[in-house]
Amino acid sequence: MTVSLQDALARQGYQGRVVSSQRCHDLREEIEARHRDGLLDEGVYQRYLSRFTFTPPEDMPDARSLIIVAAPQPQVRFTFTWNGRQTPVLVPPTYLHGDDADRQVAEALSAILQPHSYRVAQAALPEKLLATRSGLAAYGRNNITYVAGMGSFHRPAAFFSDLPCPQDDWQEPRMLERCGRCSACLRACPTGAIPADRFLLHAGRCLTFHNEKPAAVPFPAWLEPAWHNCLVGCLHCQRACPENRDCLDWVEEGAAFSAEETALLLQNTPLERFPTATVEKLERWDLSAIIDIFPRNLGVLLTH
Repeated sequence: MTVSLQDALARQGYQGRVVSSQRCHDLREEIEARHRDGLLDEGVYQRYLSRFTFTPPEDMPDARSLIIVAAPQPQVRFTFTWNGRQTPVLVPPTYLHGDDADRQVAEALSAILQPHSYRVAQAALPEKLLATRSGLAAYGRNNITYVAGMGSFHRPAAFFSDLPCPQDDWQEPRMLERCGRCSACLRACPTGAIPADRFLLHAGRCLTFHNEKPAAVPFPAWLEPAWHNCLVGCLHCQRACPENRDCLDWVEEGAAFSAEETALLLQNTPLERFPTATVEKLERWDLSAIIDIFPRNLGVLLTH
């Protein structure tokens, strides 16, 4: 069933792998060991990694496998009018419509497994680590995961399942072969977050970490405004990476915002105070979910 599951997912444009549910212990131990050894920035650990749940849900205590699936996702380009000029701004993959994407994957898995009397339940696990440990993905030097045919333009989603896992292909995480002779991402990163002397990112210097915070949190003094390049997140290393050469032009055109709408966004206006048409636009493109984050970044992009 494992092989046929992978084939069935591939026919729908996804890629997936299955490992034993007992690997939850290994995932937890690896995360905790990195934290104990001081290899993870404390702020990053508290904000992102401590949210994981390494036990099956109550309605699936008999979970026997973990399924990790990568769904392709494009960049999205929005246009903002400010000071008489239209400025295009990108949003990297994974930020928008995440719940919809995960639900679509869950529905695809259920459609494949239910005829065989198996179930799935979404899991809050370290997807990147699970993807590399299962062989679905490989790490780039930038610590981002790459999937064959998708590059880094994908969204991973993890699930518990009662599907048996007779063959567990757990493996050491690997780095892309190209990374051993390439430093494109290191040279492209303006903050120095990608080191030459170790694999793990200096996450506290990663631009993404700093521009995912609410507007009330100031940027650190060392962060140059000119380094910003996205409405949220960052694409410096991904767009410089040769592994993404075939994906760089995969850009979906998003909404355009008038000067009046842009002014409201820059003022951190609460969603309920926007005109109805603007609220509908923000919700249609899932920007309402990050409206407390991106106006600060937008202000830097439009004024520098």
